[in-house]
Parts: sequence; C-alpha cells; structure tokens
Amino acid sequence: MSVHSQVRRVTTHVLHEMKLRGEKIAMLTAYDYSMARILDGAGIDVILVGDSASNVMAGHETTVPITLNEMIYHAAGVVRGVKRALVVVDLPFGTYQGNSKEALASAIRILKETGAHAVKMEGGREILESVSRILSAGIPVMGHLGLTPQSIHKFGTYVVRAQEQDEARKLVEDAHLLEKTGVFGIVLEKIPAKLAEEVSTSLRIPIIGIGAGPDVDGQVLVLHDMLGITQEFSPRFLRRYHNLNQEIHGAVENYIVDVKRKDFPNEREQY
Repeated sequence: MSVHSQVRRVTTHVLHEMKLRGEKIAMLTAYDYSMARILDGAGIDVILVGDSASNVMAGHETTVPITLNEMIYHAAGVVRGVKRALVVVDLPFGTYQGNSKEALASAIRILKETGAHAVKMEGGREILESVSRILSAGIPVMGHLGLTPQSIHKFGTYVVRAQEQDEARKLVEDAHLLEKTGVFGIVLEKIPAKLAEEVSTSLRIPIIGIGAGPDVDGQVLVLHDMLGITQEFSPRFLRRYHNLNQEIHGAVENYIVDVKRKDFPNEREQY
C-alpha cells in the first residue's frame, strides 16, 4: 500500500516517507473553509494557504500587498475545513525579510491563531537567520526558490529563473543551505526542468515543483488557475482541469433569467 493511502493525517514525516518510496506529492492552494473541505475530502496531500490570495481573492496585481492579518484570516478558515492534509501558510512579504525576531513572531502568530502546521518562506542564503530562528521554536518551515513572486519588483518580470549558470549555481547552493538549516521541503517555481531534477535528486527533503518539470517529488498549482476560475493567467506549466469561469457565468445567467421571468421561486420552492 502507498503511504498516501495509509495515513490518517499527513505530516512532514509522511512527506519524507513519500519521497523515499517515490510517491508523488499532490499540493494545491486554498484560501477558505469550503474549498479546503473539498480538497481535503478528495485526498490532497498538502494545502498551501498561498499569498496568491492577494491576486485571486483580493484582486491585487502582485502578492506584495497582502498582510499577515489577512493571511491568518484565510488560513484559519482553511484549517477548519481540513482533517487530513498538511496545511502550510505563506509568510507574507515584510514579515520575515531582514528581521529574524519579527519572522519568529509572525510564524508564531500563524500557528497559534490558525492551527496550521507549517509556514513557507521565499529566498535562500539571505533569509537563513529567519529560517533558523523559526525552526528553533519547533515550527516547520518550507522553502521557496526560483521565481519568488514577493521579489517581483526586484526581478521586474515573471520569466523563467535560473537559466544562466550563475543563478542556477546559486539556486542549488541555496537549496542545500536550506536543507542543512532544517527546512522540511522546498518549492521550486518556474525553473528549467533539468535543474529542478538535479536539486530533487541531490537533496533528501521533498521538492515540490510549479513550472519545474516532472522530475521532482510533487506538484503544486493555484486552485483558481487549475479550476479555470481565473482566465487571464495562462503560463505553459498550467493545466486547467475545469472551466468553472464558464460554468459559473452560465449558472448566474440562468438564475437572472429565472428571476426576471418570475420562474424562481416556483410553488415547490416556497413555504
């Protein structure tokens, strides 16, 4: 039997066992109770309460504006809908960069106020002090390398990262540093597939890809993208499993027609 099918609760240890057995890890984002309950019931391994909520829930152009309080609000709802999946919460921009004490305080707030199981942080060597301080409190940390959306104003573009030799070398070094510091896993976003494979095979911890090819230990997508709720975002790595935008649009149009025609509610739909 697979590790996935045996466990009642996914933990960081379970993810490590899945990597050892070659079982792929399935991860999706969620931002509210109802969606989290559906994902958890379907058997998802990891739910990421992503700072992508800034885009898909609040309508911002980047992930930068979302606050710690807003992340806590979203995460608390998600945790209430979950019985099995591991819940990881993004530390938002400005809550950990350059100040390890603030980083620890932010992580503690997330775990205490939401009941989540771990936090995720973007960056390598430059955030190691914050990672180490959070880990010292017993809070699991997931890393994030490659395209790091919180640094979009630094990069100025969402193009594939680590294509040049120097940046690729730094990414590999950062991945090893994060593992040595104690993170339980790393997300690699929008990097060449061969580089992602190199990282995954050289590290003991699980590597989750998004736009990083098939030869990593698992995959993550933004829920609203893979369900087709958002339509404007169409990178090569995105596979849409549904077109909820079209379905919801059609359902609302039908509702409007029924209301206007006085067809809703009918005799069976009243008291």
